[in-house]
Amino acid sequence: MSKFHRVGVLGAGLMGSGIAQVAAVAGHAVVVRDLEEAFLARARKAIEGSTAKFVEKGKLLGADRDAALGRISYSTGLGDLAGCDLIIEAVTENLAVKNALWADLDTMCGAHVVFASNTSSLPIASMAAVTGRPDRFCGLHFFSPVPLMPLVEVIRTVATSDETFDRAMAFARGLGKEAVVARDTPGFIVNRLLVPYLIDAAREAARGLASIADIDQAMKLGAGHPMGPLTLLDMIGLDTALKVAEVLHEEFREPQFAPPPLLRRMVTMGYLGRKSGRGFYDYSTTPPRPVEL
Repeated sequence: MSKFHRVGVLGAGLMGSGIAQVAAVAGHAVVVRDLEEAFLARARKAIEGSTAKFVEKGKLLGADRDAALGRISYSTGLGDLAGCDLIIEAVTENLAVKNALWADLDTMCGAHVVFASNTSSLPIASMAAVTGRPDRFCGLHFFSPVPLMPLVEVIRTVATSDETFDRAMAFARGLGKEAVVARDTPGFIVNRLLVPYLIDAAREAARGLASIADIDQAMKLGAGHPMGPLTLLDMIGLDTALKVAEVLHEEFREPQFAPPPLLRRMVTMGYLGRKSGRGFYDYSTTPPRPVEL
């Protein structure tokens, strides 16, 4: 079983930059691709800042950090990913956008190249089907922040070959991650179980069950969670949570997956959580202040 040596990362956002970082630190050459130089510059800054913190904390040697940064290149050209032997997609949760990119890459890349999506909710088979390599297509679902979270869900479709699956598992473990196997069903393992809990917390906050701060505090201290559900929603991004909930509800038509009106209204108003500066908390203050619903 051959290892992946050159990894392409499609998308330079929070997830893409994190995947690029852990792959480079693990010794892989990495090509990060996004549409604009500004996006790539932001990713470069994020990776440099994150790896610097690892050095400060003694979790990464300075020389190893420099070597890892030297293994990452950045490009706006989709064709620059053609020289990779594994391409991981981490773009917006929109199947049409993803599939357009996969269809283009399928014509650019050699038959040996393996494709993997970091989607948090969309069926892997729906992407594999637009390529001529469904046997070399799988899911590699990382969690945010990628450099810190130890889990990767490895998803195989009915068409994923044993070789592709074995190589994907070995790749995830080679990054120092714990790899779990998930079926190709919307939400996989974590989001299938987590999203109903999160959207129920938003629903009950809207109904006035308790204050935002008290809901979060209750679940932290009463259930032993590291953070409350509304804080976690803000960290994930309310738009991302809404999209995942919509995908799950569309697939299963079960009330537990139906996003509450409050979540839709907040996303419509641009209140997306930490990344927009406001969600269930206002991040313009230190510490963040719960908002009035």
